[in-house]
Amino acid sequence: MSKPKSKPTPPPDDTTREARLRRALTILRLPSLAAALPELLAWARQDRPTPLELLDRSLGPDAERTLTRAIDRRLVDSGLPDRPTLETFQFEFQPDLDKALVMQLGELDFLAAHEDLVLTGKSGTGKSHIVKALAVRACVAGERVLYRQFRVLMDDLYAGLADDTYERRLRRYARVPFLVVDDVGLGRVRRSPDEPSAAHMLFTLVDQRVGRASTALTSNIKLSEWGSYLGDAALTMAILDRMIHHATRIDIDGPSWRDKESQELNQRKRAAARKRKGGAAAEAAP
Repeated sequence: MSKPKSKPTPPPDDTTREARLRRALTILRLPSLAAALPELLAWARQDRPTPLELLDRSLGPDAERTLTRAIDRRLVDSGLPDRPTLETFQFEFQPDLDKALVMQLGELDFLAAHEDLVLTGKSGTGKSHIVKALAVRACVAGERVLYRQFRVLMDDLYAGLADDTYERRLRRYARVPFLVVDDVGLGRVRRSPDEPSAAHMLFTLVDQRVGRASTALTSNIKLSEWGSYLGDAALTMAILDRMIHHATRIDIDGPSWRDKESQELNQRKRAAARKRKGGAAAEAAP
């Protein structure tokens, strides 16, 4: 006797499908899509979007959230103390600065070419603003960035010599795609007499990076004064020889923005003091 044919399993209804979809979204960690699912399903049933329209509207918010979180993480990990932009740089305050060149650097082609940047000029002329803004753009573009003031960088490497972590610390700085070293010449580098010079430390780092990754250096002293500051003229010459060969050089010979802000602040304080004095005199008048 033949066995009775089993009935085919009925397809899942919409309620079952929606429950399975919610479980899948939880597994895939797509909270924005899970939260918007009822509204999204209602829109799809009513407007009958194309497959591409449906996918774009479904995945777009979570993709944007993931991208924003990744950018924020890179910015935090970079060590940037603030996040200026090229758009807020006061180019009219530095009319001799080549704006076109700076904005071209903002396209970040120098990162793909593993080229370097060297910016010099007096304090307050905008060197740090420019390299920080480039670092911000690099983070947004998906590149890993490290920002350090030169003195802080040297202190970290010297600490590595003391606790036997020098090689690990050096690798971190040597391998990051974009390293920004700010304020060479500002502050005193602390080291023991038996430790290598700052020039030796910087040469070792630069030698591992040139042609492999991009480095931006800023300095408020002339390049001709680096030898004295770093403690070894011959090694300093070797550093500059390696970097300048692959570098875009920008020298900002202009006024100090911080001096301008200080003068404006003092003017406002004097004006406020005169106003208070005039008000007090008027009240005292019979």
